[in-house]
Amino acid sequence: MRVAYDVTSLHDPRTGVGAFAREVLARIARSPEVTVTAFSVSWRGRGRLHEVGVPAGVRVVRGPMAAQPLRRIWLRADIPPIEWWTGPVQVVHGPNFVVPPARRAAQLATVHDLTCVRYPELCTSDTLQYPALIRRALRRGAHLHVVSGFVAGEVAEVFGVDTDRVHVVPNGVDPLHGADAAAGRERAGAERYILAVGTIEPRKDFPLLVQAFDAVAAQDPDVHLVVAGQDGWGTPAFVAAVEQAHHRDRIVRTGWVDDRARADLLAGAAVFAYPSKYEGFGLAPLEAMAAGTPVVASRTGALPEVLGDAARLVEPGSVDDLAGALCTVLDDHAVRDHLVAAGSKQASRYSWDDCAAGIVAVYESLC
Repeated sequence: MRVAYDVTSLHDPRTGVGAFAREVLARIARSPEVTVTAFSVSWRGRGRLHEVGVPAGVRVVRGPMAAQPLRRIWLRADIPPIEWWTGPVQVVHGPNFVVPPARRAAQLATVHDLTCVRYPELCTSDTLQYPALIRRALRRGAHLHVVSGFVAGEVAEVFGVDTDRVHVVPNGVDPLHGADAAAGRERAGAERYILAVGTIEPRKDFPLLVQAFDAVAAQDPDVHLVVAGQDGWGTPAFVAAVEQAHHRDRIVRTGWVDDRARADLLAGAAVFAYPSKYEGFGLAPLEAMAAGTPVVASRTGALPEVLGDAARLVEPGSVDDLAGALCTVLDDHAVRDHLVAAGSKQASRYSWDDCAAGIVAVYESLC
């Protein structure tokens, strides 16, 4: 099969979407059944695809593709088709919500969640274009890949798409071989810390976590809070919450960290906190489970489906629930041991190899 694959998300620091795009690309590029052509809908990223981890053997489109003009056109018309850049292909896959139109190729868009529909106030202007772009793609016959049964239900309800055009293939998670807990604690500057990982955006609700940590820290003089993630459009609210915290001297912000540093921080953490308001999957808490770290997460979106009973689930938006669960996991060794064992088993159910094989099976069905 000749597949055109959008690698635009690989230009940015690692996020959940970027991890999916990268891990699937690495594996389908090794598949004997697939020949991959990579393209990037990014004017600034033109000519830089060799820098973002495109595997050897993948043909790279050199012609520039400017995102904003193309999206404006694709919202209204089914031109220009992807074949203008890639030549003839059988499938075009957009792993980040948007799939270009095509002359002949089957079209597949990956939908990770519907924050842009459920919580538009939490989104940027770019992501608010997704619903219209998805509807346009569906009208021209595109199929959707979704990462959970929860998201499958969401797209069926919102877009009214037939179930035979929605393909559920969950994300994977890598075992964190070689993670150094001592190095994580050294980076955190603390022996005991609560860890949160993610872009500082409103959906992650890190200001709520700061408030919950303040309550925990009042009872536990040794615990710290570490937040690892790049700045996003929720940074001002997060900074304000930290400034108002009584125990702000025990709150550490690392900024974006690379894969190795993230693995070390996960391995060294006493508990991983994920107070998100809405999730289509939940890759970060699964990574924590794979690292042997107990997880406290919101009972929202796909998190109950993906994490099962291997996490301590709390009501989203509740400072008291979150603080109470964090205290329990920090202090109750029996609860902690149960979550670590259950988390390791839960994480083992997800693999990137299975995810990529599922995606290739979708390509075959479309062909």
